[in-house]
Amino acid sequence: MTLLTIENISKRYGPVQALKDISLEVQAGSRTAVVGPSGSGKTTLLRIIAGFEQPDAGRVTLDGGVLADGPAAVPAYKRGIGIVSQDGALFPHLSVAENIGFGFERGAVDREKRIVELLDMVELDRGMLVRRPHQLSGGQQQRVALARALGRKPRLMLLDEPFSALDTGLRENMRKAVARVLQAAGITAILVTHDQEEALSFADQVAVLREGRLIQAGSPQSLYLHPRDRETALFLGDAVLLPAIIRNGLADCALGHVAVEGSRQGKAEIMLRPEQIRVVADESDRDYGGRVVEVEFGGAVCTVAVSLDGIALPPIRIKTSSVALPARGDLVRLDISGKAHVFEA
Repeated sequence: MTLLTIENISKRYGPVQALKDISLEVQAGSRTAVVGPSGSGKTTLLRIIAGFEQPDAGRVTLDGGVLADGPAAVPAYKRGIGIVSQDGALFPHLSVAENIGFGFERGAVDREKRIVELLDMVELDRGMLVRRPHQLSGGQQQRVALARALGRKPRLMLLDEPFSALDTGLRENMRKAVARVLQAAGITAILVTHDQEEALSFADQVAVLREGRLIQAGSPQSLYLHPRDRETALFLGDAVLLPAIIRNGLADCALGHVAVEGSRQGKAEIMLRPEQIRVVADESDRDYGGRVVEVEFGGAVCTVAVSLDGIALPPIRIKTSSVALPARGDLVRLDISGKAHVFEA
C-alpha cells in the first residue's frame, strides 16, 4: 500500500530551479533513500515533505490526506511526521529522559514507562536516562534523537543525513540499528544522504536526484546493476565504462567479446561493475589482456589497475581479493562474470 505520494513537485529559489516535476511513491513500512550530489535538491524535497517549505507546484499526500497542493500546505506540526537530523538536535539542558519525553503530556500516567520502552527500543542502557547530551557519544545521541522522534508515533520518519557526523565503523552499526528499530516499529522512513553505499544498504527503494530532477528510482539492486545513464552508474559505485559494437548479444570491446543484456545492436557504451572482472595471471599468448600498472593494498579488498594491450584507454581499476594478488608489471588476463549493462540510447 502506498503511504506517501509526491506528484509533480517543483520548487524555485529566485533564478535557481531546486526541484523540477518530481514524482515518487513510498510504500507503507518501507525504507526509501533519496541520494544525489550536493545541490541536487534532495534536502529541499525532504523539507517540503516535512512542511518546512512549500512547493511552487505539485501535491504531497500522506495516507490519503493532502499535505501540500502547491503553496497551500498543512503546517509541519500537524503532519504526524518524525524527523532525525544530522546533529540530533537534542536539548543540551535536558536529560536523556527529558529529551525523549519532550512533547509527552506531563501528567500522563504511563509517561515514564513509555520513555523506558523507547530507550529499550533504540538499544540504550537505562542508566543513560539521567545523563545530558554532552555525556553521550555521537552514536548514542542519534539513538536518543530517534527515540524522541518515535515517541510522537509518527506515520513517517524523515532521516536527514543522520549518520554523516559519525566515524565509519559507527556509521555502519548505527545504520543497521536504525533500520532494525524502524522495521520493528513498522514505520515508513525516508533517508536523505550523499553516501551511495549507505543508501544501497539501508533502503528498499533508492531515488537518484540530479540538478533538481528525479533521474531514476527503484530497488537498490536494479539501480546498481541497471543505471539509466553513465552519471548515475558512476555515482552509485565504481564502474568500468567501455565503447563497444554490439552484435547478436555480444559486445566487441577492449575486453574482447562480452555478453550483454537486451537486444540493442550497433555502437553503444557498456558498463561492468569492477567485481564482475577477475584478474588472472597469464603469460601465454592471448588476444585480450594487459599489464598491471598499479596495486593498492586494502586488506580484504584491494584495487588493481590494468593497462590493456594496444588500447588507448585509461587503465581499468578492478576490485579483487588480497589472495594471490598480482604484482606491478605482471601480465594478466581479465575474465568477465555475468553480462554487461548497455546504456539507453
